[in-house]
Amino acid sequence: MEKKAKQLAELLKVLANENRLMILCVLMKEPKTVSRIAEKVPNITQSALSQHLALLKAHGILDFTKNGQNITYSIADHRVEEIIQTLRKYYCDD
Repeated sequence: MEKKAKQLAELLKVLANENRLMILCVLMKEPKTVSRIAEKVPNITQSALSQHLALLKAHGILDFTKNGQNITYSIADHRVEEIIQTLRKYYCDD
């Protein structure tokens, strides 16, 4: 139980950022390219977006596919999908 609690606490730390929550909200409906994510997340620089995506990817929350120059991101962790689904009524625009 302690190990699972530590893992969940670490996951929640990664999620505890408004930009990362918005990124995940955008990806709930379907995978998107970086440029499409940038269009949907207001007031974020390309550099900041890239850093957030890298962090989410490093923690196994996101997966990606590369097609030429385009990178498409999707949610890889079903626990995150469940958390975002629960939270979406509070902050996601539908």
